[in-house]
Amino acid sequence: MIDLRSDTVTQPTPAMLDVMHRAATGDDVYGEDPTVNELERFAAALTGKEAAVFAPTGTQSNLIGLLSHCQRGHEYIVGHSAHTYMYEGGGAAVLGGIQPCPLPFASDGSLPLDDVERAIKPDDAHFAITRLLCLENTQAGKVLPLDYLERFSALARRHGLRRHLDGARVFNAAVAQDVPVAQICQHFDTVSICLSKGLACPVGSLLVGDQESIRSARRWRKMLGGGMRQAGILAAAGLYALQHNVERLREDHHKAAKVAEALVTSTSIRLREEPQTNMVMLADDMVIAPLQQHLLDAGIRISGHRWVFHQDVSEDDVDRLLDACRRFA
Repeated sequence: MIDLRSDTVTQPTPAMLDVMHRAATGDDVYGEDPTVNELERFAAALTGKEAAVFAPTGTQSNLIGLLSHCQRGHEYIVGHSAHTYMYEGGGAAVLGGIQPCPLPFASDGSLPLDDVERAIKPDDAHFAITRLLCLENTQAGKVLPLDYLERFSALARRHGLRRHLDGARVFNAAVAQDVPVAQICQHFDTVSICLSKGLACPVGSLLVGDQESIRSARRWRKMLGGGMRQAGILAAAGLYALQHNVERLREDHHKAAKVAEALVTSTSIRLREEPQTNMVMLADDMVIAPLQQHLLDAGIRISGHRWVFHQDVSEDDVDRLLDACRRFA
């Protein structure tokens, strides 16, 4: 079965399983797991940050990031379809008393800075206190331009606001732009990074940032039930992924580009836009159910209009997918 529903479906390779099997462990709640500590040091250095904390999920790493910046009655400005707002159970509001202020994304995945500035609340008791600006990179497979990040960061500093990035796929963005990931992360106080998507770990995410934010996030992680014990078995997979799987993401981008080009030239299946990373997005007005069933009959799983390519989709699988699409068309 070819699975294009998400890059979260990836399986650990034999090499990754081997390092997991051999991982040195300790009690991470006491700060004594050597592999977790090594992962956190490596991730902080790689992203140009002072510290990092290992979390079980991306939802938790985003949440502890928001909680480390905001108190009850504070507000964060965020995209209207951003993961932190739409797909994480409302955790910031429910557990932190943090009010979201959702704004529409622009077509390139950015938040228009004029809209952001207008949404910042004045110092008035009628309003929640605007405290944090949140972005997502990549956003629906799109990469935020580097010059936009510079202007975004300048706006935040001008208003004394904190900056958080849902960087679940930030390494896809860095690879697509041919820049070190630290060049993106420098524009944010905290960045959440998923290890279990294109980097192909079975479990795990990271929050990187300054020492004080990560100290607070570590406390929130414990409170939320994320204090793991001999977590080095999982951290070893994350360390392996950061050392070996980042450049491999180019292969996923190539597969997405190959599929998109073939769909446009040899089928009637329409695209929303040209892919920038590992996602092929079909046109929003396409009726997807017949195609979804046709592909399922051919042994291919999709989840609506978004097809996500990853390490477990081979070049042969891409050819099978395209053959099935041509037969459908």
